[in-house]
Amino acid sequence: MKEKLNAIRERAKQELAAAISPEDLDALRVKFLGKKGELTAILKQMGGLSKEERPQMGQLANEVRADIESMLSEKVGELKEKALRHEIESTPVFDLSMPADLDRGSYHPITLVQRECERIFKSMGFTVEDYSEVVSDYECFESLNIPKHHPARDMQDTYYLENGQLLKSQTSAAQNAIYKKYRDSLVNDGVPIKAIFPGRCFRNEATDACHENTFFQMEGVMVDKNISISNLIYFMKTMLSEVFRRDIKVRLRPGFFPFVEPGFELDINCLICGGEGCPSCKHSGWLELCPCGMIHPEVLKAGGIDPEEYTGFAFGLGLTRLAMMKYGIKDIRDMNAANLKGLSQFTDDE
Repeated sequence: MKEKLNAIRERAKQELAAAISPEDLDALRVKFLGKKGELTAILKQMGGLSKEERPQMGQLANEVRADIESMLSEKVGELKEKALRHEIESTPVFDLSMPADLDRGSYHPITLVQRECERIFKSMGFTVEDYSEVVSDYECFESLNIPKHHPARDMQDTYYLENGQLLKSQTSAAQNAIYKKYRDSLVNDGVPIKAIFPGRCFRNEATDACHENTFFQMEGVMVDKNISISNLIYFMKTMLSEVFRRDIKVRLRPGFFPFVEPGFELDINCLICGGEGCPSCKHSGWLELCPCGMIHPEVLKAGGIDPEEYTGFAFGLGLTRLAMMKYGIKDIRDMNAANLKGLSQFTDDE
């Protein structure tokens, strides 16, 4: 029996060395180690051995099995490495100098709307700023006149990280940094602060046709001497008429936002249903598009700006909702669905 076991090990070694595919390995595994394999057949003969021979042959059989399993595992790794090497060598080299194929892919509708808004505001003298999606509690709330335990925080339940930071619930989180960045130019050189800062926001809320936990906004601020509500209305009307390229109905109604005083909700007549009422506008005929107002004196103070000398306005434009209105998208959840067939219909019509 000892000779048979050693012979099985030797044959397995030779045949595994000659194997060239995973299918070959699987066949050899069944041949030597399967229920009807050669090693199993030998083990069935153990009953005919003497008590002295049985432990020795049993130990040898286990060694042969372990050796065959080890050789199988080693061969599997060898074939995988060979296949990977072949795939790498057969893959064409990507030439970065080749011109892009502009016919492939399309921009997301939010990207198209954001770029259009950036173009419009740049033409009116605004700079475009970028800001982090992970911010501190001070940036997102306290610097915006929303102290800890303020009830307004309940409207913006967001996602907190273990280090105390959070995913910003509003693009307003960048306001304090923008004021501090440009206040010297404002105070020393008399250059107004005019900036927009688009970005992705996050809120922990249930999703439906008009609410998502991840969405895009664009904040805008202007600070100078003698800025009034009439300046705010002018810039909003100019922007909306450019985006939609037609006259649209809007309305201003009082709204509470701790970082502006007075505060307003600028609503746009729903372009999806024409004001008749649909799920996107909660069947009201109007869609909340642009919270806005005059910057609160405490917010200016936090940014190092004297509210006795300077005033300003701020607005928060919902880019996701604006894209829905512009392209007639009825469900906000479609924006994050990554449906390439649906997204391919959008093009830059500039």
